[in-house]
Amino acid sequence: MATELRIVPLEGIPEVAEGDDVAELVVRVVELEDDDVVVLAQKIVSKAEGRVLRLDAIDPSERALELAGDLDPRRVEAILRESVEIVRVRPPLVIAETRHGFICASAGVDSSNAPEQGMLVLLPEDPDASAARIRERIRELTGRTVGVLVTDSFGRPWRQGTTDVAIGAAGLPVILDLRGRRDRVGYELHATMIAVADEIAGAAELVMGKVEGIPGAVVRGLHLRGEGRARDLAMPAERDLFR
Repeated sequence: MATELRIVPLEGIPEVAEGDDVAELVVRVVELEDDDVVVLAQKIVSKAEGRVLRLDAIDPSERALELAGDLDPRRVEAILRESVEIVRVRPPLVIAETRHGFICASAGVDSSNAPEQGMLVLLPEDPDASAARIRERIRELTGRTVGVLVTDSFGRPWRQGTTDVAIGAAGLPVILDLRGRRDRVGYELHATMIAVADEIAGAAELVMGKVEGIPGAVVRGLHLRGEGRARDLAMPAERDLFR
């Protein structure tokens, strides 16, 4: 692991629209080095992939009307369409499992930083595939071998506040499995698995923020290569003690 990291905000990227080349936008504002990790907020990827939805185009179902409470039932309908299971409801909060296997508020459906009022932004259809495409395009444009993470803000049971986590990954491991290794006094580690992709996501978010309009960052100093998928960070159902 690195002994020192540098985190560079991707400043100067304009508002993204469907069809934009995210990798090209990135390389315009930063000179990349091999083994950099390019961290991109989910919103920039979703917008480029056309994963936006107008509220006035949604006809809420009876289930959405039932769950809505004080929420706009059209928004609840969008959440239902993006979910494979509604895990918990405490209006206005809806916790859902997405088709990717992530359990999060509103199935990732969000109106913040949408292209305009009255629009929702959805998670990418396949964030791991999105990360892989952006990584390959960066290699085409620069010749650099980098890792790419697509990130979003998640809440956490038993902890207040949100933190960014990886929902898409390419070119680096997402978990560092230390089981079987020994610490400095010789104790064998039996359960230690470090969610390194989530740690990188959280570190990058420190220079991105939610209202500053900075949709990404480069984390430099790590030397991690691998083929992990962010999907693998989701807790398998058979090990989930809390549902």
